Amino acid sequence: DSGIATERNSDGSPKSTHPAFAPHPIQGWTPDFIPKVLEDGNKLNLMDEYVGIPDGVAVETSQLLARTQGILTGISGGATMWAAIETAKKAPEGSTILAMLPDTGERYLSTPLFSSIAADMNDEELEIAKSTPSHQLLPVA
Repeated sequence: DSGIATERNSDGSPKSTHPAFAPHPIQGWTPDFIPKVLEDGNKLNLMDEYVGIPDGVAVETSQLLARTQGILTGISGGATMWAAIETAKKAPEGSTILAMLPDTGERYLSTPLFSSIAADMNDEELEIAKSTPSHQLLPVA
């Protein structure tokens, strides 16, 4: 996005932190440099469009996916889905858009990503849990 190439050692590894690095909440994404494979891939001009992710929407989308679709994914999955939704808004009718969310949100349950979700089921959630008699995981009284 910055257009600044990464300074590299002779083996291709980054020489230092990328000058445009800024902290972000997406765990697992490159912390402070651009991987060589990504930088080299960008030179091939295979990308149709770069979609920047505004601050906060990755977390919001991940939480929305969990709350409304039952899809438990991490922040990177929320960023990916947000970009897919924005792409779909501009795509011609009948287009096919693929968004892969290869992560699971389980590792983020104790992080700020899901801190707003109560650990215990509320009354509505308990009723839903009771609606499947043969597969209940009800809390012990």
